[in-house]
Amino acid sequence: MNNRTVPIVDASATRARTKSAAFEYLTTRKDELIGWGRKFSIFPYPFVTACCAMEFMAVSASPYDTDRFGAALPRFSPRQADLLMVVGTVTHKQAPVLLKVYEQMCEPKWVMAFGVCATSGGFYQNYAALPGIDRIIPVDVYVPGCPPRPEMVIDGIMQLQDKIARSSHPIITATF
Repeated sequence: MNNRTVPIVDASATRARTKSAAFEYLTTRKDELIGWGRKFSIFPYPFVTACCAMEFMAVSASPYDTDRFGAALPRFSPRQADLLMVVGTVTHKQAPVLLKVYEQMCEPKWVMAFGVCATSGGFYQNYAALPGIDRIIPVDVYVPGCPPRPEMVIDGIMQLQDKIARSSHPIITATF
């Protein structure tokens, strides 16, 4: 049997001496930090009018799960949303309602045209269908297809995230 004594070492003192200065400070640009936060906190407002609604519901289901992209919680008030997802055909009679919803959203706000009907009027080439929502509101991302596959919608969300991350994010502007 060995009668050597083992020195007692204070673990907290050892940890304090081994801290690296590289992990004590975080530096980044304000735009990049706010862009990163906004990129992963998208709150969509679904303006659903037609058959693409089934694909919109499929995107939120577990096989595709938009929660991974920070866009899982749909808001049903335009004042709480920052992404307007126009899903399906918009008629001329619905156009003023869509414009009012868009105007009620707070800045920054983005618009996704979901499906060929919202993008270009689809195969409804008649007097009642609006030939694309970009005639009344600006569109940031177009998701084509009739109906678009969930993978295409996720690709559209990822394109929007890239656009959000690259854009300027002023906290104080000339009007505020």
